[in-house]
Amino acid sequence: MIVDRSLRSMGAVGVLGVVALLGGCAAEGKAGGDPGARPLPPGMSCQSVRQELNSLDARGAASKVEAANSGRKMSDGDRAIADRYNTMLSYYLGGRCHV
Repeated sequence: MIVDRSLRSMGAVGVLGVVALLGGCAAEGKAGGDPGARPLPPGMSCQSVRQELNSLDARGAASKVEAANSGRKMSDGDRAIADRYNTMLSYYLGGRCHV
């Protein structure tokens, strides 16, 4: 039962990532081409961003992101984890670390 919920939560986060990625591609197509990968913040690498995403996943970030996206009440700590996860995911996808 718990594994089933975790898989659903991870699936929801994955879907949100794909939707964000496709939304960005649609907007970029109108601008006349692919701008390429965005640079990562100083001191970060794809490996360090992936490592932080894994750490946040281990702390239950997927369910916290899902709760934030559905508008449920959250503690400040849980909201901070969800926000950090979204930021790291943006760096990861924008930096084309997934390619």
